[in-house]
Amino acid sequence: MSGELLLRPAGEIAAAVTTGAVSAREITEAAIARIEATDGKLGAFTDPTFGRAMAEAEKVDAAVAGGATLPLAGVPYAVKNLFDIAGVTTRAGARINDDHPPAKTDATLVRQMTAAGAVMLGGLNMGEYAYDFTGENAHHGASLNPHDPTRMSGGSSGGSGTAVASGMVAASLGSDTNGSIRVPSSFCGLFGLKPTFGRLSRAGSFPFCASLDHLGPIARSAADLALIFDALQVDDPADPAQIRRPVLDMTPGIDDGIDGLRIAVAGGYFRERGLPEAYAAVDHVAKALGVDREGVVPEAARARGAAYLITTSESSNLHLGRLRQRAGDFDPDTRGRLLSGAMVPAAWTIQAQRFRSWFREAMRKVFQDVDIILAPATPFHALKSGTKTVTLDGVEMPARPNIGIFTQPISFVGLPVVAVPVWLPGAALPIGVQVIAPAWREDWALRVARYLEATGAVSAPVANS
Repeated sequence: MSGELLLRPAGEIAAAVTTGAVSAREITEAAIARIEATDGKLGAFTDPTFGRAMAEAEKVDAAVAGGATLPLAGVPYAVKNLFDIAGVTTRAGARINDDHPPAKTDATLVRQMTAAGAVMLGGLNMGEYAYDFTGENAHHGASLNPHDPTRMSGGSSGGSGTAVASGMVAASLGSDTNGSIRVPSSFCGLFGLKPTFGRLSRAGSFPFCASLDHLGPIARSAADLALIFDALQVDDPADPAQIRRPVLDMTPGIDDGIDGLRIAVAGGYFRERGLPEAYAAVDHVAKALGVDREGVVPEAARARGAAYLITTSESSNLHLGRLRQRAGDFDPDTRGRLLSGAMVPAAWTIQAQRFRSWFREAMRKVFQDVDIILAPATPFHALKSGTKTVTLDGVEMPARPNIGIFTQPISFVGLPVVAVPVWLPGAALPIGVQVIAPAWREDWALRVARYLEATGAVSAPVANS
């Protein structure tokens, strides 16, 4: 029973452990067995923590036996290896970080998961220093797509997508700077939540671009995203960028439906640069929601360009010391992007930040007329591993940077997004759609995602890998 239950949503696992139908120990043993049988082919884990997992499972079973109510009781999960895990080196996907001492304490969000009863299975593969959209790591190998292991998992939270889509864990935590939760969710057929910038604590995570970094969950159901997000919310003075707001519980209203929500499909930029499957997925979701209204996100192309400038200049500044001292230990592709960023004129970055203020206000005005915007998550299905170029709008372009053309303008101003997985008729691979809400309204985006899930319009089946 535990093996079958492992493949069910996290909420069902927690309910079964809470009622005593199965123990956290049994679920954890099933997860370890599946990881040992599966991960060698897929490359999701860099740092398994099986001893810790078994100890945590025993504590969960004891707490449940004592009458405790834990919202994530026995739920197996893992985290992108930029989260601190006590006793584990925080690799951030980099060879250079392998020389760092193990973390002394857990990241704040890891502590929140533990407190909710979730069981940590380990650290997950990722793009070097999170500067990646493919899931291909030059040091630890690629994390592959469970639905077709010849294809990319997406990045930079590639292992986070691979581990959940393959059923090794029920959920994972990732980071999203320009799309690194939404891209793996799209390629691997999962639900992913990028919260509002400043909503969740980033304390105890290795940074990429401080003014754009978000942390959030990846799961196999919208209800699981809400359940996990509720557990993650905490006022944490250790993160100076966290904006102090009351906790907004998502789970109680997750099934409230879409009545009263004004929903539109993003036009313009978001209908011009993808392949047909990206637009077909959005049209599929819009039809399921009864939406025929189109809206325009003003200057989205410029927002993407400005996001690129800020990302590359901030991240290169963070890594200047490492570039000077250990340039040869970087993935050459990452090193090239960082060196380019180090040469961006300061005036360009200042102008990008000025435009960022303008774009934030423009989006605030857009959300005076609508509550939810639908847009593609990626411009195409998961690419074959090693793909270097793609043709978009008749122009051959580098593949890696253009995977995020639809996600970057949204994270540029920190809006909350739920990525939902669409399986088009006859398609062998999933593709994601972004459900975008105004700042601090994760509940609206989750309600839409849950409605789509409940009506069967979107789903996240475990891969037969």
